[in-house]
Amino acid sequence: MTIVTARRYAGGKAAEQDLAIDGPAQTLPGAGEFEWIGLTDPTAQEMECVRTRFALHPLAVEDALNPNQMPKLEVYGQQLFIIARTAAIDTGENIAYGQTAIFLGLHFIVTVRIGSTRAHSDLRRRLEADGDRLAEGPDYVAHAILDFIVDGFQPILEKYEDSVQEMEDRAIDSFPEPSTIRRIFRLRRQFRRFTRIIGPMEEVCERLALTDLPVIDPGARIWFRDVLDHVRRSLMRMTGLRDTLASIVETASLLEQHRQGDMTRQITAWAAILAVPTAIAGIYGMNFDYMPELHQKWGYPLIMTVIGVICGGLLLRFKRIGWL
Repeated sequence: MTIVTARRYAGGKAAEQDLAIDGPAQTLPGAGEFEWIGLTDPTAQEMECVRTRFALHPLAVEDALNPNQMPKLEVYGQQLFIIARTAAIDTGENIAYGQTAIFLGLHFIVTVRIGSTRAHSDLRRRLEADGDRLAEGPDYVAHAILDFIVDGFQPILEKYEDSVQEMEDRAIDSFPEPSTIRRIFRLRRQFRRFTRIIGPMEEVCERLALTDLPVIDPGARIWFRDVLDHVRRSLMRMTGLRDTLASIVETASLLEQHRQGDMTRQITAWAAILAVPTAIAGIYGMNFDYMPELHQKWGYPLIMTVIGVICGGLLLRFKRIGWL
């Protein structure tokens, strides 16, 4: 059996030996005692042993072995069943999702991790070092596990915030390359999936923080409210990143249109200036014998002066209105 931990705690202190859970309990936990069983990728047969020991509901056990569950909270008599989704950066900028199922009773907590690379070993050691908190019971352990899972979202958000900020800065200077645009749409798809998968955890934490539930002490709700706040902040940050990506292409397009407009105005201004000498030269290039100033000595200087004055006036005018 893939057992990460199997211990009984009394007064915040762990027993010296781990429990054997492949059979019925030799002694039941008493007042102020509870058992913490941690499993990783168990088989159906292994889960059946745990189900028999703690009288878990078969439907909850079935859901715990399904790695594609959405976050949820269900009540089975005097037991709670919680599904939480984990997330971590896999390769590149892809998010790998896992699942942690929590069975919570008055004197026990069972955690089942599937597809999650973040073990609870360090968390368990920190809790065991704080006996006063651990003595509060399995509901406090459930809070600590959920808080640990939600805190795992922060490295993902920080990595994406740096990437999105870099793309936003580049978009101000130049229109994104096709590869960057494809990356933006890949990230937007990742962000939508994150919100869709992690989003229901807000409802789970809200029920834990605000609803009367079995085995959740009213004094423990404040801890779940803290987790709820962390979930909401994570979702808000991810929504902000998704909106920023959407605005990058829009902003870059507006800036590109503005740059193209500047180029169009410059070309139009120079075309207008060059049209003057072109038109005059075209007129005097016609083969007529009788044209004004055609046979005058001062004809050429006069025409060049007229061309220079008109072109200079247009140049000053276009500069004044910002076209050049």
